[in-house]
Amino acid sequence: MSWKYLNKQAIDRGRMYEIIRSPVITEKSTLGSENNQVTFKVPLSATKPEIRAAIEGLFEVKVKSVNTLRQKGKNKVFRGRRGRRSDFKKAIVCLEEGHSIDVTTGV
Repeated sequence: MSWKYLNKQAIDRGRMYEIIRSPVITEKSTLGSENNQVTFKVPLSATKPEIRAAIEGLFEVKVKSVNTLRQKGKNKVFRGRRGRRSDFKKAIVCLEEGHSIDVTTGV
């Protein structure tokens, strides 16, 4: 299914809030903001058309492109016990010229 067929009305507002979990605030994502890019943490099941519709619906901006990557969880030791951080997906959203998202404020 192409993103052209999935418009803002196809996803309800509750699902939009489930898709966009939190912004990623790192040094690398901050450098991306100079190129009109914003990075979000999304569920593993989220697709690019859903992410595009959620961003356009919640923040009322125009999205140029969406790139995703799956981040594997690390194996860690905490107080002598082995554990594993969970896997997650990041979405790097490129916005059209003239549009911006301030990730320091709430939705």
